[in-house]
Amino acid sequence: MPSRRTRDKDRDDSGLYTYLPDSFRQGGVPQGELTEHIGKSQIYPGTIRKYWVYTPAQYDASQPACVMVVQDGGGAIKEDGAYRFPVVFDNLIHKGEMPVTVGIFIDPGHVGDELPEQGQQKNNRSVEYDSLGDTYARFLLEEILPEVSRTHNLTDDPERRAICGSSSGGICSFTVAWERPDAFRKVVSHIGSFVNIRGGHVYPAIIRKTQPKPIRVFLQDGKNDLNKNHGDWWLSNLQMESALEFMEYDYKFVGGEGKHTGLHGGTLLPETLRWLWRDVR
Repeated sequence: MPSRRTRDKDRDDSGLYTYLPDSFRQGGVPQGELTEHIGKSQIYPGTIRKYWVYTPAQYDASQPACVMVVQDGGGAIKEDGAYRFPVVFDNLIHKGEMPVTVGIFIDPGHVGDELPEQGQQKNNRSVEYDSLGDTYARFLLEEILPEVSRTHNLTDDPERRAICGSSSGGICSFTVAWERPDAFRKVVSHIGSFVNIRGGHVYPAIIRKTQPKPIRVFLQDGKNDLNKNHGDWWLSNLQMESALEFMEYDYKFVGGEGKHTGLHGGTLLPETLRWLWRDVR
């Protein structure tokens, strides 16, 4: 377990981590298709949101495709952003290092009749992402996946479904798999907010007291992450790691020096996905 040391609040993450070739466009690699959609929800009444569906070039409608749901989708799909998911998917699927996977990139909901202005905070994000319980899982399983299944042949095998998020999206992703391991069994959490925003600080204790669930978990955080009234992000992620280790979960924790940004998790994404999907083709 990484040791706790003095935080460097003035540190700039940009010099700490480097993107490797799989995070950039490569010659000869076919590109998947990314389509934008707008949806309203009954499970989160009065909300509207954008979501994007990535269809890999290798997708064959006669074969059920793996699924990966990613929170804060608008940022996750940017080719010059922290995570660059479509680029990484294209490269890894082309090389056979992850299965053919349909990506569903979902923005948090906004209460209102219209989408928020560009750059404006989506006002239902914390309700959806930081809350414990099965509501967000139900939103995915009852609304989003059925809608995407109208145009795509998606697997219903939980071993072939993954979910990922950053910060509050990280704890959200864990919550979905924790509540519904019958539907999602692979989790990626970057700088996860396992703190007391809406009660998520209880997870390490709950994990220790609950029969292990058949989920695989990747955690990433940096020792210069947030420390505020909700809690200490670095310590909370170390507590998550300790609980998962104690209960003998299939997990991996990567600690670093970074702050509350997506840079470390983004540079790790290709290797993270190889680890996550290592036994699925």
